[in-house]
Amino acid sequence: MVALNPDSPVPAPAAPPEAGVGPLMLNQFLIEERGGPFHPALNYNILDPASGRIIMTCRENAVSLFTRILRYSSLRRATPFDLTVAAASGEPLMHIRRGVPVFVSRVAVLDPSGVPIGEFCQKAFSVGGAFDVLDARERLLCRLRGHAAGREFAFVTPDGVELARISRKWAGIARELITGEDRFLLEIDPAVPEDEGLRQLLLASAICVGTVLKIVLP
Repeated sequence: MVALNPDSPVPAPAAPPEAGVGPLMLNQFLIEERGGPFHPALNYNILDPASGRIIMTCRENAVSLFTRILRYSSLRRATPFDLTVAAASGEPLMHIRRGVPVFVSRVAVLDPSGVPIGEFCQKAFSVGGAFDVLDARERLLCRLRGHAAGREFAFVTPDGVELARISRKWAGIARELITGEDRFLLEIDPAVPEDEGLRQLLLASAICVGTVLKIVLP
């Protein structure tokens, strides 16, 4: 992987990945929150770490006035959201939606037509903030393992196979905690196929991991 400068203020202009390769088939994604903790909308750029170019964007759709007000309070991480992930060309790739969480957070992932791909839900009474990733039939695909006080999280199948990893360490630098910083790296195993929805679920989970975990963490 080509090292990036973590202090670079402006990413390179948006550009699609190399011809014939869809953005979801890359194995590394640098996810960067835009706007900071005091911005009412949840917006992200998704970059190719090898080139520093934006390959996808994640933008929150219409945010109600009530939600905007709550985003400036201690309830910021317990507000509903409706996100659209799109390719650099603007083509929608998936939607990520959550209602108001009561005891645990459940986030739905849908394809561009609104057909469910799956969901991920926070595990009740989890100390480390783990959550399960489920397919459209609510079958367990993998589980997020790790601890918010650590530097890494891993998505592991019920059989113990690691599918992906989220890390604050990239270009040899240990970033801030995953729930307090705005940049982190998602690495997906190359064997994970594109056409089964699993890559969409892993990317959606990585985008929202800080939002979901901050509901229960100080």
